Amino acid sequence: MIRPLSSASQAPMPAPSKPDPELRKAAEAFEAVILRQLIGSMRSAKLADEMFGSNATSQFRELADARTAESMATMRQFGIAALVEKQLTQAKATSNA
Repeated sequence: MIRPLSSASQAPMPAPSKPDPELRKAAEAFEAVILRQLIGSMRSAKLADEMFGSNATSQFRELADARTAESMATMRQFGIAALVEKQLTQAKATSNA
């Protein structure tokens, strides 16, 4: 049988601190890396040969994919940066306590 937790046994939640801009920037950079890898994996699943394939085109696509990933990360639509930021903020709060 599952017993509910009583509110008395739960540890109090630390008060929310003001957001750390450096932590936010690092979390967004981490999300950009994940998204860049995701885009790269999608790009590597070629369904057909490229019509104008060359090394220059490949490098341009990699740069464009990196910029797209950075742009997507700053919009924070995937939630990866928010989760990383939340987890690191909680870890920082418990280490300071």
